[in-house]
Amino acid sequence: MPGTESVDRANWVSALEQLTARHAGDAVTIELLDDTYGDLDEAERVPLSSVVYDPRDDVVVVAVGAASGDSPGMLRHLVGHPTGVDIYETSAGAALRVTTEGSTMIVSFHRG
Repeated sequence: MPGTESVDRANWVSALEQLTARHAGDAVTIELLDDTYGDLDEAERVPLSSVVYDPRDDVVVVAVGAASGDSPGMLRHLVGHPTGVDIYETSAGAALRVTTEGSTMIVSFHRG
């Protein structure tokens, strides 16, 4: 799936499940670009556990880290009431952009 894909809301659940299947365990960096708080680094090069969209609560959840091993624990970053999901993939890695009013979360996937 090389290139950029703006995912229709109806497909968010399956697209994020597929993204998780392709990248579970890959190191990821999570950045938050927020109109109020500025740019924040949430996590840097920690293993991806999952990316899911919960339509009932209207939230995208990115879970990183591990309950054991080298990671200090599990971190979950939530984006409530997202307005857009974009996925960019190349042979070198991938990126996920989740937008909501006033902020953008970017998850960069690092292979190898």
